[in-house]
Amino acid sequence: MTFASFKPDLTGTAQAARFQLRRLGTFAGAEITRIDLSQPLDAPTVEALKQAHATYGVLTFPDQKISSDDLKRFGRYFGELSVHPFSTNALDSPELIIYDNKEGNPPAPTDIWHADETFRAAPPMGTALCSKIIPEYGGDTAFTSMNAVYEGLSDRWQHFVNGLEAVHDFKPFRGLFSQDRAGIEKMRLFEDLYPPVTHPVVTVHPLTGKKCIYVNPQFTLSIKGMAEDESRMVLDMLFRKAQIHEYQYRHHWQADMVVFWDNRCMQHAALHDYYPQRRLMERVTIQGSPPMPAYPGADPSELRRYLMPPLSAFKATAQKRQHERR
Repeated sequence: MTFASFKPDLTGTAQAARFQLRRLGTFAGAEITRIDLSQPLDAPTVEALKQAHATYGVLTFPDQKISSDDLKRFGRYFGELSVHPFSTNALDSPELIIYDNKEGNPPAPTDIWHADETFRAAPPMGTALCSKIIPEYGGDTAFTSMNAVYEGLSDRWQHFVNGLEAVHDFKPFRGLFSQDRAGIEKMRLFEDLYPPVTHPVVTVHPLTGKKCIYVNPQFTLSIKGMAEDESRMVLDMLFRKAQIHEYQYRHHWQADMVVFWDNRCMQHAALHDYYPQRRLMERVTIQGSPPMPAYPGADPSELRRYLMPPLSAFKATAQKRQHERR
């Protein structure tokens, strides 16, 4: 694999002629100005934005008075738009998500660190969010660089997590289904559409070649093949690393602002400290591909040790149970 086509130098004359870039944080965040997203963008500008997006993880575009169609056009420069199966989307345009949170309609549980939709076999590559109405105070979005999380691990911890795989599930959305028969049957339909998936714990960014931690407390259930107590210890440690302030960029919203983040190397959490004020946002999500493992998968025999053999190893000879006879 080669990453020679990636050009991280975005401060040159050619780039500056297309838009102005100002770095916002040490590990993530850049502001893009001198660009109008209500107008079509040419191919060189799109290419420069792709590289800036991968380099800085979060791009902010202030003073963008754009329509929903403009936002969708912007998203399509980077790939096909996806439809979130559990979000509040527009009736006539399901790829457009609308968050209209106010008194009587509190925000969804997005205040937990996560990368978008990692319950999919191919999670989104990125998300663009546009502010329409913002509260007088509160409502920031915090971002954290998962590349910084990986680089901040000791050599021994990096060696340990390299090659591990984690199981992801749409667990926060299970509460959306009622517990009557109709709700349970509907949830089973979505379980068939989105069964638990396995992603590498350490991924490699397809453009930059940088390694990132790819687990999050919203969607990640366990480390595949590892004992439950060991799995929980590893995940809790990695989850806490995302909370290190130095790895973060905290975005303060203004009206008519677009923020475009890289779902492959960033996590985010939307703060709910504005309720019951109104916060109206529009969002599009760009389809991605399965996360790229940075290392070959670990040998299952190295992940778990049995001093007593597990029952699952004796399916052919173990006693039958009542549920198996039905």
